[in-house]
Amino acid sequence: MSKSTPPRPPIAQAKRTFHVVASRFNAQYVDGLIDHVAKELHSLAPHGTILVHRVPGSFEIPVVTREVAIQNKADVIIACGVILRGETDHAQNLSRSVTDALQRIAIEHGVPVINVVLSFDNENQARARCLESKINRGTEAARAAVEIVNVLSEVRRG
Repeated sequence: MSKSTPPRPPIAQAKRTFHVVASRFNAQYVDGLIDHVAKELHSLAPHGTILVHRVPGSFEIPVVTREVAIQNKADVIIACGVILRGETDHAQNLSRSVTDALQRIAIEHGVPVINVVLSFDNENQARARCLESKINRGTEAARAAVEIVNVLSEVRRG
């Protein structure tokens, strides 16, 4: 994993709609991601709208992400969840399942889905990447969201 945050894209002047689909499970860390996403989006897309949809756990994120994509009201969807590894393969299987589903939704519906459903070995890793500012994955997700929506806008204009 990278230890630094990517550079900021140019500020988006157009009105954009960002949907965040976030797990309630491991809420402390997911809330940290959402806070950083919102802060960065407000800075990078000052005319944007941010809508947050909460789901029970990471496994439910793709269902709501798909519904948002079908409604065709999102410029980009940011999926936020935190999976802490335990003693079984459950976390690894869950992570792969969610990642595959999110990618399929993005491709099938032509809506960018930023995957911030993160797996960590321990709470120290989660704290560093979800609550602190140095390598916060929520900040990175917001930057990726603004960048991809700008690129898609250019491509779709021809």
